[in-house]
Amino acid sequence: MLKGSMVALITPFRNGAVDDKAFQSFVEWQIGQGTHGVIPVGTTGESPTLSHAEHKHVVELCIEVAKGRIPVIAGTGSNSTEEAIDFTRHAKEAGADAALVVTPYYNKPTQEGLYQHYKAINDAVDLPIVIYNIPGRSVVDMSIATMARLAKLPNIVGVKDATNDLARPLRTRAEIGDDFSMLSGEDATVLAFLAQGGDGCISVTANVAPRACADMHEAWQKGDTAAAMKINARLLPLHDAMFCEASPAPVKYAASLIGKSSTEVRLPLVPASPQAQETVRAAMRSAGVLN
Repeated sequence: MLKGSMVALITPFRNGAVDDKAFQSFVEWQIGQGTHGVIPVGTTGESPTLSHAEHKHVVELCIEVAKGRIPVIAGTGSNSTEEAIDFTRHAKEAGADAALVVTPYYNKPTQEGLYQHYKAINDAVDLPIVIYNIPGRSVVDMSIATMARLAKLPNIVGVKDATNDLARPLRTRAEIGDDFSMLSGEDATVLAFLAQGGDGCISVTANVAPRACADMHEAWQKGDTAAAMKINARLLPLHDAMFCEASPAPVKYAASLIGKSSTEVRLPLVPASPQAQETVRAAMRSAGVLN
């Protein structure tokens, strides 16, 4: 079961290229801070603007550092089924523990198209697959009925739910059962998601506040609701600040303030504006992760 505080890793750049050293150092720091799982080359890792070679290289760098200490869930999604299969095959060969596969964006497939897309990946690669349902970016919303149908396949093991519909985890659990891992994709509502039957979160905020995010999940798992709520309240301004402009520009700026990454992003994204920078700095101070 995938659970707890998992981080959607940024991909540090230096002079336009992937900064291998900074990335591997960042993964090691995440593990040391108590993060329960790492996700390279998701949306936060700027997968849309990485070349295929860069994408695979970043996955390999992450696995090399993790050394099996925590799960590595490689981002392998695409709006081309063939491309998603290729990325997932590579993740399997490289030693990833699972793959995070986003619903195909731009194409706007039907529910049957979504089912056949994931079934094709399931049939092609023997690797646990987490569905990434994010209608705000992909336009399509996978229904619970389609997800339940997919959950009957051997490799479909969970969902990253970024719908921000807090009735969804309860309904999903009722429809699919306890063995399906439900991970929130929305930092600001994660505690409510857990209360509705969720198992954890794939977090943006954990890039810069990994210890606090891990502590919150561990408190929840121990039944210390008051402690979890206290951490959650402290982190809320930081959750909001991470999306004050198009992600991952704000979180990369935040990471730069603690010496973990440059602020570089790839076009068509641009670095955080001065106004966004001030919002991020204030939120980091409020959360206690910046003096």
